Amino acid sequence: MDRWKLFRAQAIIFDKDGTLIDFDAMWGGWVVYLAEQLQATCGFDVREALGLAMGYDAKTRKVSPNGKLASRPMSQLYQLTVEVVQAFGLNTSEAECMVEKAWCIPDPVMLAKPLTDLRALFSDLCEHGIQIAMATADDRAPTQAMIEAFDIEEFIHSMICADDGIPSKPAPDMVLTLCERLKLEPKNVMVIGDTSSDLKMARAAGAGFAVGVLSGVSSAKDLIPHADVLIESIDDLHDYLLGLEVANSAHLPQGFDPDFAF
Repeated sequence: MDRWKLFRAQAIIFDKDGTLIDFDAMWGGWVVYLAEQLQATCGFDVREALGLAMGYDAKTRKVSPNGKLASRPMSQLYQLTVEVVQAFGLNTSEAECMVEKAWCIPDPVMLAKPLTDLRALFSDLCEHGIQIAMATADDRAPTQAMIEAFDIEEFIHSMICADDGIPSKPAPDMVLTLCERLKLEPKNVMVIGDTSSDLKMARAAGAGFAVGVLSGVSSAKDLIPHADVLIESIDDLHDYLLGLEVANSAHLPQGFDPDFAF
């Protein structure tokens, strides 16, 4: 933890779901609603089969950290849903037709619950000269809608979404592309996420620090092999910034006024 607080990040790349917003509330509710829409469309009770395929337990209302829902982009979840419906005896064409009629995306405003005051946190990071970026397995339209709903657009310097045509996690491409856009070396960047895919992406890209956050779908056991440090939530970044301030003041000559201008 001490080494983390001494790492001077020039940018932080955030995962979205499970890191910035409550993953279970966002995606669990979506799976249940999608299953209901499919049943109304094709007449099959697909709740159990869809939850199993996606990696969602309706009884506990929890998403599995190793399930497809935790890391796959929407395009792959769509195809997975087609396969679930097809397993009920429909041919590919019939299944695709049913899914197309029932398909919906999570409401990025109604279902998204922020895990902290994002505007306050992002403002604090920017005041410390740290650029903010996002790398998410969600598509751009709902991601942009969430950003606008939380009024944080002004703080985000760049983002990459699942439908941007860039290889997704755990490939390093999202981090490398964001670093290129921000004109930074990966070694000077921190990546924060709640899944092993986030952290493997950070490692593969050569990020300076890979931070696992326990507010999402994964346990400490899942993240420890891939993380430089674990934190309970992104609220801990306030302590990180305080640590940087203390470190900065410790290097100032005694009596030096940092605000004095010649």
